[in-house]
Amino acid sequence: MSTETTSASNQAPAQSFEFQAEIKQLLDIVIHSLYTEKEIFLRELVSNASDATEKLRHLQLTEKAAHDPERALEITVTPDEKAKTLVIEDAGLGMTGEELVKFLGTIAHSGSKNFLKALQEGGQKNSNLIGQFGVGFYAAFMVAKKVEVFSRSWQPEAPAHVWTSEGAGTYTLAPAPEHTARGTKIVLHLKDDAEDFSKKWRVEEILKKYSAFVSFPIKLEGEQVNKVQALWLRSKSEIKDEEYTEFYKFQAHAYDDPRLRLHFSADAPLQIASLLFVPKENPEKFGMQRAEPAVALYCRKVLIDARPKDLLPEWLRFLKGVVDSEDLPLNISRETMQDKALLEKIGKTVTSRFLKFLADEAKSRPEGYDEFFKEFGIFLKEGAALDWTHKDALTKLLRFESTFTEAGKTTSLADYVTRLKEGQTEIYYLVGPSRAAIESGPYLEGMKARGLEVLFCTEAVDEYVMNNVREFDGKKLVAADSPDAKLPEAPKPPAAEGDLTDEQVKDLATWLKETLGERVTEVKASDRLVDSPALAISADRMMTPQMRRMMKALKKDAPDEPVKVSLELNPRHAVIKRLHSIRGSDTDRATLVAEQILDNALIAAGLFEDPSKMVARLYKLLEQA
Repeated sequence: MSTETTSASNQAPAQSFEFQAEIKQLLDIVIHSLYTEKEIFLRELVSNASDATEKLRHLQLTEKAAHDPERALEITVTPDEKAKTLVIEDAGLGMTGEELVKFLGTIAHSGSKNFLKALQEGGQKNSNLIGQFGVGFYAAFMVAKKVEVFSRSWQPEAPAHVWTSEGAGTYTLAPAPEHTARGTKIVLHLKDDAEDFSKKWRVEEILKKYSAFVSFPIKLEGEQVNKVQALWLRSKSEIKDEEYTEFYKFQAHAYDDPRLRLHFSADAPLQIASLLFVPKENPEKFGMQRAEPAVALYCRKVLIDARPKDLLPEWLRFLKGVVDSEDLPLNISRETMQDKALLEKIGKTVTSRFLKFLADEAKSRPEGYDEFFKEFGIFLKEGAALDWTHKDALTKLLRFESTFTEAGKTTSLADYVTRLKEGQTEIYYLVGPSRAAIESGPYLEGMKARGLEVLFCTEAVDEYVMNNVREFDGKKLVAADSPDAKLPEAPKPPAAEGDLTDEQVKDLATWLKETLGERVTEVKASDRLVDSPALAISADRMMTPQMRRMMKALKKDAPDEPVKVSLELNPRHAVIKRLHSIRGSDTDRATLVAEQILDNALIAAGLFEDPSKMVARLYKLLEQA
């Protein structure tokens, strides 16, 4: 439906139209609920301008010369604080009067969709097109009380027109001045609450955020805004290291050089181009706040989400960079993805490629990988414990010091498996605050005597990781201080004078169980000890020292549950032999020694909590000595 009025600008007849019913509904959705950030409107309009310019460039290769062929292919953005306007102009395809009505008044038509369809039917595919012209355009009405669209088609004989609307249900179409250049110029008359968008600094901020990699120059008051190239779409052989570093600093807002980079593209199962960087240092180091996802999601060089939470798994939050996919099916805006399953598929593809990249680094540059792992291993451990999809690949990338490595050097689980003793079916590890603390404890003695390798788990997360990973290459991960550890027979040391007989050991164990009471669940001779008199093993397999501290922190006001352990004795140790000799003749002192042996074992196990009684007992022993 249309009516004729008179255009104030050139006194030529102007036609008035009503929007299609679906467009009215679309306008209401766009203005009131579609976009969470008003600034998105500029991204949409610049993307549309880029589409139109790309179409013209393609057309110039396949068709006869367009109107004004010398006009530079660029986009200009002009804010005007006094007039409270913002102008976005391109030198692209432009539109005829009929096309303005067709594309801006009817949702059933989309210039970009039709163009993409035509290219595909012709057996071609242009990855630079972003699509959806005539839909994202309506985002302009979030910030504008009136929108004017001046457009001249590329067709030499087609006159220019101006499309005008206040977004209230109608629009007008009138002839535009003869000097209107080829392309499209959109004039936004800003609402009172959107006047910020007439300020240069605000417009520049948005352009750099969303449109930094658009193919054509974007000029803001004569200065080009988009100076950094979309490196992820270029061939790796064409890019210098300095260019990668410059891009990393721009994209990640970083000052350091990247530690690692991965640049790859994939055609199947999805079209993906990605450029990922590992920073020099862990962003969460020294207790700094948790890092936010920083791999931006693009669709054909236009930013969709700078920090997509659902793209990559949480443990990859240390990565910086870009993932671009032209296969993203977007609904009416680029802000909201229709198909989250596809987004997950993109994430899995990128994650798998990054893990393969790390595996290659570990193989070809082991020293460099070790440096990476020292800084970022905590993230891989988090992934190994929580990400069941990539658990196997992550577990292969874990590194630990062990009894078979020098201090500061690490080994992989795969290398550990190559050193298994004949008949060994378990991978042993010990948890402690440091390598030195673990080595000074009693739990390594039996392992060393048998020539068994033990991994040192010295980070707070290690025990949780081992409990969740559980096995590697068919071998169970078992704590060497666990009652579940199945140790092969150890070579028996030669008998020494005064060694206790089996019956004497049994009698001493019975006496100790009676003397120590509920503090121990059992007392027995140990096959783990060589140099220490005794060791304690938690009776509750799940309640490790670390888990006990965690539970205590969560239940600060709850009464402490008594620690119950199994006490294992070394019947060849002088202290145990002396205890056996005095327990009948000096019961009081023997009792003090027994209690002290238990407390010492608890200290070594990390289970000792209340030193007050032990201090008093030590003074008594010193008096008697």
